[in-house]
Amino acid sequence: MFDLDKLANIREDFPGLNAEIDGRKITYLDSAATSLKPQQMIDATVEYYGGVSSNVHRGKGYAIELVSNKFERARYRTAELLSCSGNEIVFTKNTTEAINLVASGLNLTKDDTVLICADSHHSHQLPWMSRATTESVNLLPEGGLDLDDYREKVKKGPKVVAITHCSNVTGVYNPLKEMAAIAKEYGAIVVVDAAQSVPHKKVNVLELDIDFLTFSPHKMLGPTGVGVLYGKKEMLEQLTPMLFGGGMVDWVELDHYRLRKLPHRLEAGTPHISGVLGLGAAIDYLNSIGLDNVEAHDKHLGNYMLKLANERDYLKVIQPDPTAERGAVLSLWVPSSPKLDDTARVLSDTYGIMVRNGHLCAQPYVDQIAGSHVIRVSAYLYNNESEIEHFFNALDDISAFMF
Repeated sequence: MFDLDKLANIREDFPGLNAEIDGRKITYLDSAATSLKPQQMIDATVEYYGGVSSNVHRGKGYAIELVSNKFERARYRTAELLSCSGNEIVFTKNTTEAINLVASGLNLTKDDTVLICADSHHSHQLPWMSRATTESVNLLPEGGLDLDDYREKVKKGPKVVAITHCSNVTGVYNPLKEMAAIAKEYGAIVVVDAAQSVPHKKVNVLELDIDFLTFSPHKMLGPTGVGVLYGKKEMLEQLTPMLFGGGMVDWVELDHYRLRKLPHRLEAGTPHISGVLGLGAAIDYLNSIGLDNVEAHDKHLGNYMLKLANERDYLKVIQPDPTAERGAVLSLWVPSSPKLDDTARVLSDTYGIMVRNGHLCAQPYVDQIAGSHVIRVSAYLYNNESEIEHFFNALDDISAFMF
């Protein structure tokens, strides 16, 4: 049973919503890039820096053990979020580093093939392109993945299949469970970019039977500078660490070292301690709202965005399929105005509306479908219909003199 009343009064928890431009409160519609932060998460990071901000796992003193215990509790809350074991959660600095950790740790060569998705973020393309031979899944004309093409290319036996769960351009979810099952049938390692899905819905890695999954807490009310990599224990054990140094070894001699058990062998150096504590607080906040409620609100706003966009003849939408499962992300382009930098600037400086423009770190995808810049509008649990309407009304105003 959804209870969207839980979202009714949360805006007061987000001090960023009080920011102003020339006396006008902002309308923040760029959460696909980075979400705003609730005060509860901010307090968790400030508490660490305002107290005894010791390191973790570096001795047996009271302060070190206190912080270490909080750090590991955040790890286990993250594991509960994904329905996995705590030793299957590795903390990195972002999704990009996590994917690079897997790509480098698998010791790929150009003799290995990685099947990538054309709708992926650069971070789920470049690490594979730099180390292996890549093949890309074709797109349908309006921006969806060609799943028939996917099935045929998986049959060729790629070593890795790199899947984007939800596009950062369209907000449309790919059928991850089906795609992962097909890949596993042909013996591929499945690596999932879930940066746009984990913040918005429950993702159960045990049910999905995937090998690796990663996301960035800064897109789900948490701090920047910390990322999460899930990996099946037996798959994490196969990875060669990308970094070597303190904290990831049990014993060191001049000619020998012994790695720690998982997950610490993959977490060299001092971690982003306050970031991990902030992640734990962000997860607690989302759990208090209920991810089912977040998902329902997200889908409602996503469909509302699509409806309003379709009412405007001067706009085009990437992946406009009304039957697709989508979240609150929509990318638009204007055929009569291929460069949208000035549009984004007017939206910001005149209307106080924060959106993203450009290629969205998905240049091959955006260029193939739109052939030019796009504007992306993206919402989260603190947004409402009136803000979406404000965005489209502002675009209507701008269209009178710019498009």
